[in-house]
Amino acid sequence: MAVDVYNAHDQERWLPEQHASRRSDFARDRARLLHSSALRRLAAKTQVLSPTSGVDFARNRLTHSLEVAQVGRELAASLALAPDVVDTACLAHDIGHPPFGHNGEKALNEWALDIGGFEGNAQTLRVLTRLEPKVFSADGAPYGLNLTRASLDASCKYPWPASHAVADPGGRAKYGFFDDDTAAFQWLRQGAPEGQRCIEAEVMDLSDDIAYSVHDFEDAIVSEYIDPAFLNARAGHDSLLAAVQAWAGDEFTVDDLGAAFERLARLPSWPRQWSATRRDLAELKNFTSAMIGRFARSATEATQQAYPQRSLIRFAAHIEVPHEIASEIAVLKGVVAAFVMSSDARQPIYRQQRDVLTTLAERLYTSGGQGFDTAFADDWNRAESDAAKKRVVVDQIASLTDQGALALYEQSDAVTAVFHSV
Repeated sequence: MAVDVYNAHDQERWLPEQHASRRSDFARDRARLLHSSALRRLAAKTQVLSPTSGVDFARNRLTHSLEVAQVGRELAASLALAPDVVDTACLAHDIGHPPFGHNGEKALNEWALDIGGFEGNAQTLRVLTRLEPKVFSADGAPYGLNLTRASLDASCKYPWPASHAVADPGGRAKYGFFDDDTAAFQWLRQGAPEGQRCIEAEVMDLSDDIAYSVHDFEDAIVSEYIDPAFLNARAGHDSLLAAVQAWAGDEFTVDDLGAAFERLARLPSWPRQWSATRRDLAELKNFTSAMIGRFARSATEATQQAYPQRSLIRFAAHIEVPHEIASEIAVLKGVVAAFVMSSDARQPIYRQQRDVLTTLAERLYTSGGQGFDTAFADDWNRAESDAAKKRVVVDQIASLTDQGALALYEQSDAVTAVFHSV
C-alpha cells in the first residue's frame, strides 16, 4: 500500500536546514535518532528489571524501543502511514525516561514538584528539541535533533500541558511538555486539533503497548517471576484478576479481563509449563510472535474497516483497537505488574532506588555546580534562577543510566562532603 503524501508543513523543521543529499526528511529524522547518545543510553536503563540486577537476558529500554519500532513500522506500512515517522516516534518514545524506569520517574517527580514536577514523556520532548546535541542556531541556541514537525508530533504521546494532565491507572499525572518547553510544543502543534494526537502517535502508543505486554510477559517467565503452571492452575485466580483490574483501570471490568485471560489460555501457543529448556524457550518465543501478530492484525483490520478508501495520515483518522484485543493486552501487562512490579519482595529495591535518586538530586543541587557532566555544568552556570538550576539537576539525573546514577551517587557523597567543609 503506497504511503499517502505528507505536505511541506509536516516536513518543516523548527530551525530551517538545507541538505545536499537526496535522503528524505523523515529518513533523516530516523537516522538522527539512531545515532543519538540519548538512544544509546537506553541500553543501560530499566525496562522491568534493572540492567544492574544481574539478569543478562532481560530487555532494557533500548531493546524495548527497537522492538516497539519494528512493530510500529509494520503497522505504519499496513495503514499507508510514513514508516520512518512512526519508526522515529517509536525509537524516541522512552528517550526522556530516567534511571530505574517508572520508579525513577516517581522519585524525580516528587523531588521537583515545586518547579512543575517530572514526567518522562515531557522530558522526551525536552531531549528531542533542546538537550540532545545536534543542531544549534547561529546565535548558539540549541534545537536538539531538530526533527520535522510530523516526527516530533508523532513522538508526543500526551499533547497537553501539566495543567491539563490526565492520570494513568496508577495515578501518575501524564502530560507532554514542561512550561520551559512551551515554545517547542506550540511550534510542533501548529494547525493541530487541540488535545488530539495524530494517528502516527496513536500507532506508536499501540506499538508500545503490544511490545510492553508481550515481551515483559516473556521476560517475567524466563526470569521465573511468573510460573505458567501456576497461572494455568487458576490458583488465586480471582485475586489475580482483581490485581490486574486495579492496574488496568476502569476501562475494563473484572469480567472483561477474566474472559480475555480465558481466550489467551485457549490459544495453542499459550505457555503451559516452564523448565527453561531450549524447547520451552522456542515455544515461549513463538507465543510472543503469535501475540504481536494477533494484536497488530486486529488493530489494522479494524482501522481499515472504520476508514475505507480514505487517507489516514496525521489527523484524518484514529487507530481502532477492538475492546477484546485491548483487554487481552491489559491482561498480559497486568499479570506482569502483579507478579513483578507489585511484588512485596521488590518493594525494598524500589525504595532504595528512589532514595538514591532523591539524595543524588539534593546533593547536586547543593553542590555549587560540582559533579555535573560538562554540558549540564554549562546549563547550571547559565541558569538565572533557583528553579532553573533545579531543572538542570533533573535534566542531569534523567540523562543517567542505572549504573551511572549509582556511580554518581557514590561520587556525590564525597563531593558534597568537600563542598560543605570549605
